[in-house]
Amino acid sequence: MAYWLVKSEPGTWSWDDQVAAGVEPWDGVRNHQAAGNMRAMRLGDRAFFYHSGQGKEIVGIVEVAREFYPDPKDETGKFGLVDMRTIAALPAPVTLQQIKGESDLAQMVLVRNSRLSVQPVAEDEWRHVCRLAGADPG
Repeated sequence: MAYWLVKSEPGTWSWDDQVAAGVEPWDGVRNHQAAGNMRAMRLGDRAFFYHSGQGKEIVGIVEVAREFYPDPKDETGKFGLVDMRTIAALPAPVTLQQIKGESDLAQMVLVRNSRLSVQPVAEDEWRHVCRLAGADPG
């Protein structure tokens, strides 16, 4: 299993929206690096759901329910999407400020390239963030 972090503006698509939907296409990604990360996602991979803009915090966990497929809204045919299934809210959100304060997370992509909307998370980083949130990393 690989681990990821997906970002969404709460005013566009919030954690509450994701929970209500259950499974939803993760669309609108138009950055080539982020799209490449989505192509690498496999069924069952887990991702942190991160509220960008307002909050700047990891609030939940989702998993890949359908692997990369073409985005019907992309007229260029270069971009696609994956479907994400809601798994669980984190017991406590983990803020970007908290993450930046943890020396073991200094190399996390979120710290080094905070603008990337879909990014990999190393397994040790996943476990560390889960501990900060009071969540089971399994």
